[in-house]
Amino acid sequence: MQSKRDEDLIKQFIESAKSAAAFVELIPSNAESLNNSLIAATGNEMILLAEPDDLDPELFSIFKLNKNVVTEPTKEQISNIKTGITDAFCAIANTGSVCVSVTKNLSSPASMLTRQHIVIIDVNTIVQKPRDVFSDSYLEGKGLKRSFSIITGPSATADMGPLVRGVHGPGKLHIIILD
Repeated sequence: MQSKRDEDLIKQFIESAKSAAAFVELIPSNAESLNNSLIAATGNEMILLAEPDDLDPELFSIFKLNKNVVTEPTKEQISNIKTGITDAFCAIANTGSVCVSVTKNLSSPASMLTRQHIVIIDVNTIVQKPRDVFSDSYLEGKGLKRSFSIITGPSATADMGPLVRGVHGPGKLHIIILD
């Protein structure tokens, strides 16, 4: 059972992420629930799955059986796949951001080169502020031991007029929180 403070932190993260134009859902932390959520979010298209760095790989065991899931893509597949899935080692409540490692596996192309990025986080890795990511007191100092991207909402720019999504990266960000 989560404490009251944790419930408030989760609620704050969800509200912040939604206000940054991300779609957010909270689901049970098991392979069947994750599979159902990912199937609903991806439909019948090719999907680039970056092997998880921080989540139990067993959570993806059912989903990886899907014939559309690619874990070892060719260059051509990377350029044509529209949805990428990664895990995140933490999320930041007051900004609605997720922190995705970019040091190994396919996290960089899955999170930056696709039209839709689905990121999966463990509910227990939500921290309050960005500086908490870099503290030894939180997350066993993971933020100090790796290269990562802080992602807040889908890619967007208003450099040349009205707000346009998906110019410099995914135009859709879907966050799945495992409870």
